Amino acid sequence: MFDALLLTQEDKRTFAQVSQITEADLPEGEVLVEVDYSSLNYKDGLAVTGAGKIIRQFPMVPGIDFAGVVRESTDARYQVGDQVILTGWGVGENHWGGMAQKARVKADWLVPMPQDCDAAKAMMIGTAGLTAMLCVQALQQAGVTPQSGDILVTGASGGVGSVAVTLLANAGYRVVACSGRVEQNAPLLKELGAAEVIDRSELEQDAKLLEAQLWAGVVDTVGNKILAKALAQMQYGGAAAICGLAGGFALPTTVMPFILRGVSLLGIDSVSCPFEKRKAAWEAVIKALPAHFYQQACQQISLAEVPDFANKIIQGQVTGRVLVKL
Repeated sequence: MFDALLLTQEDKRTFAQVSQITEADLPEGEVLVEVDYSSLNYKDGLAVTGAGKIIRQFPMVPGIDFAGVVRESTDARYQVGDQVILTGWGVGENHWGGMAQKARVKADWLVPMPQDCDAAKAMMIGTAGLTAMLCVQALQQAGVTPQSGDILVTGASGGVGSVAVTLLANAGYRVVACSGRVEQNAPLLKELGAAEVIDRSELEQDAKLLEAQLWAGVVDTVGNKILAKALAQMQYGGAAAICGLAGGFALPTTVMPFILRGVSLLGIDSVSCPFEKRKAAWEAVIKALPAHFYQQACQQISLAEVPDFANKIIQGQVTGRVLVKL
């Protein structure tokens, strides 16, 4: 028997409770992992609270990522004792996830633990950090350099945003962080490297067709009006890497930034990211994140604390990354 956060549904309400389950309860998969750490992401918050239609089948163990040690494997790529990471692939949504002391998953979903990394560090990075790294790499591949101009990061106090601010600043970019809680979050965001912190309200007004050219690049985790406003303010030839919809999935914009300023819109998906690209991004983010990120932008909670923090994260009351110790 071992601990798991089990989600059930009754009368369309989702209930979360730490329960005792067995290995026989786990779904099929080639690899059994003893989970050391998971993390709490915005998507996890939606799943645990039932605020979003993330989970279709109950009961479910949430947790879209985890890190731990292989205990059983029928796949030659992974041996007992190997340290591994899992992010994405619908785990914690339609396949039991990382908020349990053990998980059984497909070998194709795993990534070997990079050098100079361990389970705790991996989950301080987690899905959010992997996504942020993919965003930064996409901007760089689009030709956006530190000399190009300012980079806007929306939702900067969240998991993806805080990692993106750190990565970009550490790479020499001038970062403007956008947050809905400037007074509370500005000190941390500046410690992580933001040159300037602006209030979300500055980007929430309806965008004109084109506005003053402010941003060489954008990392957007919010979508909707904020992304539309940022696109209208892009410099000629700029690029926006988009990876979230915390503000909604609509995009009330026009073709004008794209056809008159040559702006590129770069969609970032970390859920089904191919193995080689995923592995390279993990290795890159481990090398790129400075030590102070882990000390300043991460907090650790227990499995029993997840439901409370899930409510907080969807209400925008959580800053940085949340590590879940199993």
